Amino acid sequence: MIFASSTAIISGGLSSMSMIFLMVTLIALMYFMMIRPQKKEQKRIQIMLSALKIGDFVVTNNGFYGVVIDITEEDVIVEFGNNKNCRIPMKKIAIAQVQKLETEAAMTKKDNKITDTKK
Repeated sequence: MIFASSTAIISGGLSSMSMIFLMVTLIALMYFMMIRPQKKEQKRIQIMLSALKIGDFVVTNNGFYGVVIDITEEDVIVEFGNNKNCRIPMKKIAIAQVQKLETEAAMTKKDNKITDTKK
């Protein structure tokens, strides 16, 4: 009789410990699958928008391609297409991708090659 009651207590304790372990595992899994990648993406977007310059080619969230004409703290004026009169102000958050000018990218590659050869 005493043996039967002590096993019930032990098995009840093990099930609560396994339940706690399961909850901790699910929370950790949710963090690594949902929260951490979202924070990395937000950081990448913040760095991209802080490096935005006049003359950069951008793609908006809606898929429009344009050139940055003017920049303020929160807003950007983007020129779309060949028509120079099509300038639209928008929030920086609406920019999905930034493509630097080819000459600027070429200069960066050239500078990297020069510093590599000096080493």
